Amino acid sequence: MKFLDGLTPYAHWLLRLALSAVFLYHGFPKFQMLDQMAEMLHMPYFVAVLVALAEIGGPAFILVGGVWKDWMTRLGGAMIAIVMIVAIVLVHGANGFDM
Repeated sequence: MKFLDGLTPYAHWLLRLALSAVFLYHGFPKFQMLDQMAEMLHMPYFVAVLVALAEIGGPAFILVGGVWKDWMTRLGGAMIAIVMIVAIVLVHGANGFDM
């Protein structure tokens, strides 16, 4: 496995790209259905906009943080963590984890 040692400095990009791809894929369509999402989750429209922005901004900060400032990675991770904690509470808290 010596040949993989040369890839070590770039391994974090696999995680950054995978996480960013998933959140961008699910984040962009939310802008087209902000009204429906806010109504479905019983949240104000403004909060739905913040969620959509966090699902786009979080991955963007994670990607940019890989080449520029480390605090951007942390901010992007915090944005994604907050979105996921709220999603777990709102969706799975009411419906259970086997839905």
